[in-house]
Amino acid sequence: MSTAVEDRDSRRLAWCVAHVLRHASDHIALALLHRLDRPTRKYLCRDEWLPASAVTLLLRHGAEADRHYIARNPHVVGRPLPGLPGPARYARRRTPAGLLPLLRAELGRDPADGPLTTGELTGLLRRHGIRRPRAALDVLRLPYELDPGQLAAEHARRPLPPGSTEALLLVADLPGRTVRALLTAPAAVADGPSWHRPAVRAVRMGRLTHEELVACVAPARRTLLLGHLPAYPGLRWTLPEQAGMRAAVTRALAPLADDPRLWSELLRHAPGFPGPLPELVAAVTAGTAGTAGAAGTAGTAGTAGTARATGSPDGPAGSGAPHDDLVRAVRRLAPTAAEPATGGVERELALASLAVPMETVEEDVRWVRDCLDRGLLTGADVIRHKLPACWALDEEHWLGAVDHPDRHDRPGAVLAARAEADRLFTLALGEDPDAWWRVARTLPDFAGTLPHLLLRVTDGDSVSTRP
Repeated sequence: MSTAVEDRDSRRLAWCVAHVLRHASDHIALALLHRLDRPTRKYLCRDEWLPASAVTLLLRHGAEADRHYIARNPHVVGRPLPGLPGPARYARRRTPAGLLPLLRAELGRDPADGPLTTGELTGLLRRHGIRRPRAALDVLRLPYELDPGQLAAEHARRPLPPGSTEALLLVADLPGRTVRALLTAPAAVADGPSWHRPAVRAVRMGRLTHEELVACVAPARRTLLLGHLPAYPGLRWTLPEQAGMRAAVTRALAPLADDPRLWSELLRHAPGFPGPLPELVAAVTAGTAGTAGAAGTAGTAGTAGTARATGSPDGPAGSGAPHDDLVRAVRRLAPTAAEPATGGVERELALASLAVPMETVEEDVRWVRDCLDRGLLTGADVIRHKLPACWALDEEHWLGAVDHPDRHDRPGAVLAARAEADRLFTLALGEDPDAWWRVARTLPDFAGTLPHLLLRVTDGDSVSTRP
């Protein structure tokens, strides 16, 4: 076999593995990464569609060559690597002239007299990082000596504001245990408008994967809200990050299955449960959620009452009614019955067209987009019926190229397609790394649909559920 053919095969396999990694849990992703040869790993690290969690795993467990190629991937944004935005950019900031006199008055001494202690630093961060990290970054430009254990204890005693937590994630070299501790808060603490920023920043800086974020964020209601974060201005999930977060939250909610009683119990106890989401799910399935979250519920009710009395937002994410955003998020995450098919003959023709590519890719994209806009197709339909399977997994082949992989003009279709692919992969492959690897190896040259590919790999019944 010629070198050109090997190079093409490695590039194509890396492209397919990048799409499969979107739908795999962390331990499955690690198993797939360890099976790749060097040329394929090189192309994977340079791939445009490499998911955020896979980037974090490669940086944490990969070789120096992996970090070298990722650092030169223009599509990997926000990671603390050479040539990319990170601590070096913030280290060049100049401290505002009016800040030092204010800090001298607050400290009772000149910051130039010696490094700030952990207690002094946390005191300043509590006053100067209420919503955004800019002022807290200026404080962190001063010399300081930070004890991670004491910082975590101070945060547990009285949580740091979101802006200061975000600044610490940006520039402080904190161990993983401290990073996880900074993402917890008492259940009775009201969620301000910037509460989500440290969680988003932790993933974007490569400190945590989505799965690790789900396991450590507390209280549990915040994790549910992160699974469906509304698209408001400011630091939010990109479209691929939102899909990855929803996939991780859905995996954590898997023990609830489709039992309406368990989902109603989850929604009833989520507002005041003090622990992370996996603990809440375990308590709900065991029937012990009431005892674990009773104190937290009372505290949240008191906080909500105070917010109503003062006229401030009393919902978990600043909504006008208590817990409206939480109810909306849980409804988005809960399994729903298949809606009756509408569209008649036109829908059947649209489904059939997914198996018959048109003369040009541009024509195919125009047709699929038109069918999506008219409600004849959904993103889930494309995943189930478009062939080949590798094109169905790549939105660029049915929605067209975009100027940046972090966004798309049909976000609903993209999220629906990712969720359906998550469901099919989980249903067919479960937690078997060998089955995931067989899918990744078969995907580049498979001419059928994704359900047919999963059927061939698992040699079982079809997982297609065409309505």
